[in-house]
Parts: sequence; structure tokens; C-alpha cells
Amino acid sequence: MKHRADSLFRIVALSTLVVALLTLAVLLIDIVSDGIGRLNWQFLVNIASRRPQNAGIYHALAGSIWVITLTALLALPIGVAAAIYLEEYGTRSRVARFIEINISNLAAVPSIIYGLLGLGVFVRVMGMGRSVMAGACTLALLALPVVILSTREALRTVPSSIREGSYALGATKWQTIWHQVLPMAFPGILTGLILSLSRAIGETAPLITIGALTYIPFAPDGIWSPFTVLPIQIFNWVSRPQAAFKANAAAGILVLMVLLLAMNAIAVFLRDRFQRQGRA
Repeated sequence: MKHRADSLFRIVALSTLVVALLTLAVLLIDIVSDGIGRLNWQFLVNIASRRPQNAGIYHALAGSIWVITLTALLALPIGVAAAIYLEEYGTRSRVARFIEINISNLAAVPSIIYGLLGLGVFVRVMGMGRSVMAGACTLALLALPVVILSTREALRTVPSSIREGSYALGATKWQTIWHQVLPMAFPGILTGLILSLSRAIGETAPLITIGALTYIPFAPDGIWSPFTVLPIQIFNWVSRPQAAFKANAAAGILVLMVLLLAMNAIAVFLRDRFQRQGRA
């Protein structure tokens, strides 16, 4: 009976995987067929336009790069610091347990809630306005639970003998963490950062909630500039009735996919490099 149940589970799992892959393949083929004809240099360097043949994504692409870069700069140090505290210093304290419970809950919160939080705290209370900084802070909150949880798992994979050997040589706890534990855990930390930023770069609802513009004729030139991002621009084009804007939206999706793959490739390269250095 148990063997039959296991076989049935494998068949269902394999069937689900095949259906998901086929669905993804059909979607990719449809997007490529609709958008490949619009991909050219002019599409990349032009700004938004009410004429579909003149419309481009430079402003949205620049906004996405600004926002996701600033999000990484905010989420990585805060998330790693929180994980180090929870895993290395506060494992038995009530404060640490309270933080752990809230982090686990935040990982399942819908993204629109982060947008409402960003609107209330960053835009209104802190006076950041509809700026790149407000958007990055909101997405950093969205990314933090994944960064913290993955960093804690990476810290747990470091053998205790590494810590004990460092203590035996006279190193303090912080010196051990900084010079021994973090370098060995860094590949796992980068994996968590990849996952969190991959989610953040495709988010639309939180940024619309804080007031990111759906139409903007310029690229941001600083962290306090108004902005838009690729998902919002794609959403704007999809909502237009003209068929030519649908082709622009498909081309924008392709650019977003290339940006996501490039970002992941850089992170994977850095992760593999640190892994080789750790083995050496």
C-alpha cells in the first residue's frame, strides 16, 4: 500500500511538473512571437509615448535598475545583521523569539500590505514622497524576510568546528563571525538575495500603492526623483486598447526577463566564486 501511494505521488508530481513546463513554454513562445519584432535599439532608448511606434522603455528600465540596486543595498546589510543577531547572539532570548515569529509571519504577507505600509511610513510620515528611495525602502521590507531566513540557514551550515578553532586561537566572537563564519556562509546569503530580488523586481502593487507613476517622460537622476519601473510600464501598455501597445508590452516583458536573468547570472557567478575561494 505504501509503495502504491509513493508511486501515485510521483506520477502526480511528474504530471504537474510537465503541465507547468508546457504552460510556461506556451507563454514564452507567445510573448516572444508578439514582442521580438519591437525589440530594437530605439525601443531601449526612447521614453514613453502615446504613439506605440515611438514608445520606449528607457525611463522604466532606468527606474527598475535604480530601485532594485537600492533595494539590494538596503536589504542585504540589514537582513544579514538581523540574521547574525538571531542565530549567533539572541537564540534564547524572548526578544529573539518575538522577532523570529514576526519574520515568519511577514514572509507570507501579501505584497499590497507592504505597499500600504510604505505609503504610511516612508511616503507620508518620513516625507520621502513618490521617490526612488520610498520605492526601494518598501521593496526592501518585502525582501527582508527571505534574506533573513536564508542567511540564518546559511549560517547554520557552517561547521561548529570552524568557530571552535577560531576561539581556540584567541579570536573574539565577532572576529570569528566576520573572518570565518560569514565568508563560508556568503554563497548561501547570495542565494537568498537572488530569490528576494527576483520577487521584488517583478512587483507592481506595492509601487503603485506608494504612488509610482504609470506615465513619466524622464528617467530618474537620483534617489529622490519620481520614477516608474518595468512592471508598471508593462501594466500600462497591457491596459491600452491598441494592439500595437500589446506588442510593446510583450517586448517589455522580454526586457524584464533579460534583466532578471542577467542579475541572477551575476549573483550566481559571485556565489560560485566565493564557493571556490572557500574550498581553497
